Amino acid sequence: MSTTIRSKGLTKAYGEHTVVDRLDLEIEAGEVFGLLGPNGAGKTTTILMLLGLVQPTNGTIKVLGLDPRRNPLEVKRHVGYLPDAVGFYDSMTGRQNLRFTARLNGLDDFEGQIESLLDLVGLADAADQAAGEYSRGMKQRLGVADALVKGPSVLILDEPTTAIDPEGVIEMLALIQRLAKEEGVTVLLASHLLHQVQAVCDRVAIFVDGKVVAQGTPHDLAAVEETAKVRVEFRLGGDPSKARDLLNSMPNVSDVEAGRVPGSWVAGLEAGSLPTAVSGLVSRGADVIGVHRLDEDLETIYRRYFEVREEVSP
Repeated sequence: MSTTIRSKGLTKAYGEHTVVDRLDLEIEAGEVFGLLGPNGAGKTTTILMLLGLVQPTNGTIKVLGLDPRRNPLEVKRHVGYLPDAVGFYDSMTGRQNLRFTARLNGLDDFEGQIESLLDLVGLADAADQAAGEYSRGMKQRLGVADALVKGPSVLILDEPTTAIDPEGVIEMLALIQRLAKEEGVTVLLASHLLHQVQAVCDRVAIFVDGKVVAQGTPHDLAAVEETAKVRVEFRLGGDPSKARDLLNSMPNVSDVEAGRVPGSWVAGLEAGSLPTAVSGLVSRGADVIGVHRLDEDLETIYRRYFEVREEVSP
């Protein structure tokens, strides 16, 4: 798998205020990559630097092997962009707006492409309706079609589900997954909405105060913890208290509580101590049925990093 977007030490400062601070990113072809952080974290500035619309203060960027600072027009030919506030000519229909974009990009024989895009984003039935009559969700989907008119291999979406109703959010997330998995488009999704990023992204970079404080899959991010939550299913006679006491008596085990599965227990284990814990249970006469790691959800991981960042901030 090839790297589509790569930045090294990417920095943007306005005077003494650093908006993006030494950002390192590697986004692979065909993946959905989430840039997750609160509003004001520097996500949009990062996107504008990737597109060549804002010049970095320091660092390097490559998008499809091109430097946006030196080849901004060439980058734009291959990258589709949906800003957080998408705009269309309200008096024109959805189809007419896409035709206008196609002509601006110097495309010929684009009618078939427009029909395919309208179908892809679920707007075929509303294609000849004035864009001013579209709902927010419909406009966002039209925005995706607009960004795809030129057939880009990379699609950058800045807060694409903001102010969309729940049904529209579901449609947008399904569209993002389809673009990546079926159309082979690399998607960079910038958002502050945790559960939506978790629903569609292959990997995530948690972005706080212009810095990436953690990067990887949700599973990867959870795995860096010194203590992992593990559900241990075992039998030890008929007295539940004996099972709890046994776990509590073992080294490197903490926070023991009954699991939702009857006969199971959830415990915190220090990283790398799981084999020793299981051996200890067996040696004490326990019948171990199963051991399952309980990965944290992205919200828990994000809040942990964000809260730590707040604590160390001056």
